[in-house]
Amino acid sequence: MKLAIDSSAFAKRYVREIGSDQLYQILQNASELALCVILVPEIISGLNRRKRENFLSLENYNLAKKQLLNDVRDATILQITPSVVLHSIKILEANTLRAMDAFHIACALEWQADLFVTSDKKQFEASVNAGISSEFVGQQVH
Repeated sequence: MKLAIDSSAFAKRYVREIGSDQLYQILQNASELALCVILVPEIISGLNRRKRENFLSLENYNLAKKQLLNDVRDATILQITPSVVLHSIKILEANTLRAMDAFHIACALEWQADLFVTSDKKQFEASVNAGISSEFVGQQVH
């Protein structure tokens, strides 16, 4: 299975929270993993925020960062190409979501992912609207 995953879901590998176990099972079934080029900076940003707010120690931050960088070595890194930009414009015009979230979906579309995984409800709805088989990890989507 060609799996594309956004940063909100992939971050569950490094910070244990609702959906982490579900994500682990999905990753076990993937034959190929693809990540939008913006995923690493987004996750690093979130980890730094948790560190600043004292929810994550420096030691745990460094461990999470090391694991993230090791994990992405084996993944396909999807670039923001002119075609991805065009996809993202269509997604943004049809949905209410942030530009960076649209890039994750557009990359998955361009790569022709079999499954797109997110932990963002608006992004999940937009990916379904875009015609991608999608799964939400975390709390239930209502």
